[in-house]
Amino acid sequence: MAAHVPGSLHHLLLLLAAALPASALRFDLHSGHTKCISDDIKVGAMAVGKYHIVAPDDGSLSSSSQQQLPDSHRISLRVTSPYGNSLHYSENVQSGNFAFTASEAGDYLACFWAPDHRPSATVAFEFDWRSGVSTKDWGTVAKKGQVDMMELELKKLEDTIKSIHEEMFYLREREEEMQELNRRTNSRMAWLGFLSLAICLSVAGLQLWHLKNFFERKKLL
Repeated sequence: MAAHVPGSLHHLLLLLAAALPASALRFDLHSGHTKCISDDIKVGAMAVGKYHIVAPDDGSLSSSSQQQLPDSHRISLRVTSPYGNSLHYSENVQSGNFAFTASEAGDYLACFWAPDHRPSATVAFEFDWRSGVSTKDWGTVAKKGQVDMMELELKKLEDTIKSIHEEMFYLREREEEMQELNRRTNSRMAWLGFLSLAICLSVAGLQLWHLKNFFERKKLL
């Protein structure tokens, strides 16, 4: 039987995992289709992304092999904010990157699509999307600051702790927003229930009044 992990610990484990170096994810995209990836980013956090097509032999594309690929091995990308603002757009490319600082809190969408070709083709691409503390280039920090490995690890740990602390406050705010939304929804549903009951009682009263008048006119009462 699987062990139960508390919610707060689960969030903490997710945040620690996000702070570790992550490799790019690989996706398959069919011609004429769209694939969207979302990431929940808080206000003020920096996000960077890199993407490139993978050659059919499972190897990453080199600059010379890119020119030999057919037109079907190209992708387009649009990155949008939670309120639908466009942050990045590329059309019919084989690789690219983007970076932005989030001005809205919520789910950011990166939508890829491939040209519609006949016969249909499958385009494989790798996508690496990072936000927050994981966007920092620690190798550059070590070179510029000329610090030893222990100090570098301490800096990483400090930034990770700060990120977790900020993320916990962010999650708490989102939870409070959801609770407030639930309270408003329950209040509206209660008023709607009372209104529906009042309408039903009014219709029932009108029907009884109509039947009473009808029977009185027919002298059945």
